[in-house]
Amino acid sequence: MDSLTQIVLGAAVGETVLGNKVGNKALLYGAIAGTIPDLDVLARSFTDTITATEIHRGFSHSILFCVLFAPVFGFIVDRIESSKRIGWKSWSWLFFWGLITHPILDMFTTWGTQFFWPFDKAVAWNTIFVIDPLYTLPFLACTLVVLFLKKGSLSRKRTNLTGIFISTSYLLMTVLLKWNATQEFKKALDENKFSYSQISTRPAPLTTLLWNCNVDAGDAYLLADYSFFDSKPISFKSYPKNRNLEPTWKHEQSEENLRRLIDISKGWYLMEKKNGSWYFNDLRFGTMPINKDEEQFVFSYKLKEENKNLVAKENPKEPMDVTIVIDKLWNRIWGN
Repeated sequence: MDSLTQIVLGAAVGETVLGNKVGNKALLYGAIAGTIPDLDVLARSFTDTITATEIHRGFSHSILFCVLFAPVFGFIVDRIESSKRIGWKSWSWLFFWGLITHPILDMFTTWGTQFFWPFDKAVAWNTIFVIDPLYTLPFLACTLVVLFLKKGSLSRKRTNLTGIFISTSYLLMTVLLKWNATQEFKKALDENKFSYSQISTRPAPLTTLLWNCNVDAGDAYLLADYSFFDSKPISFKSYPKNRNLEPTWKHEQSEENLRRLIDISKGWYLMEKKNGSWYFNDLRFGTMPINKDEEQFVFSYKLKEENKNLVAKENPKEPMDVTIVIDKLWNRIWGN
């Protein structure tokens, strides 16, 4: 999820663990704990795109990281807040829950997390977009109110728990919404007599009323969307895989780097040649409009062989008219 959401979640968890003893300091250190796992994005400044993408939501989002580093952070804060006389164990407990709730929430997103690192098993349930106002805003409002309530008061505890209850209830509801949307997609596939081996569904940006679908139909991928307010049948758009047209790279390391990209995409990818260059498109995040008549894949990488090594560079997003993007999304939510 986005940084603000993780800060709010961490703050609420911190308040739950130590709010009665340290007041707003629990919110502060909980917010810090909720932010720490995403510091893995700094890897982009020190390594190549493929490696940085593999690192993201890896070790720092694992159970192992939480267990190992919660005592470290707890010890540091105990030294900083020595006058509080809370003890490093209590601070460690706050950091453990602040750290571990971060990847648990990220499991519900499309990217998912390597929660069981070093085992190569990413968990991605695809039930909520990385930014969802319906999850974050009520939660944020409750957390802000907590800031101004008396430490240890019943009203403070109730307000904090209300925020946690509302956000958690909504998160669990997204699982039901995903199941419902998936059934609609499967029904449409059966009605159109499409044969397929895999289907992947996920919410559209900023909402759980509109859902996107990827279907592996053998020689092609089928992409579609579905709103709970739709009145017309679901329509699928076909994207031929054309695996036989994909380039063969000259060097073994280049082929290995391509394999790594395919692993990152979980096999949901297309390659296309534009203006003499090859591009690797990760289909898991679908497409987005860049103007009234054109769409582009959200994540696309330009491939180039340099020094016997395949280099992937994330394709810069084309200049977009945000008004058009929001307008298209808003209109599509309310039905086809």
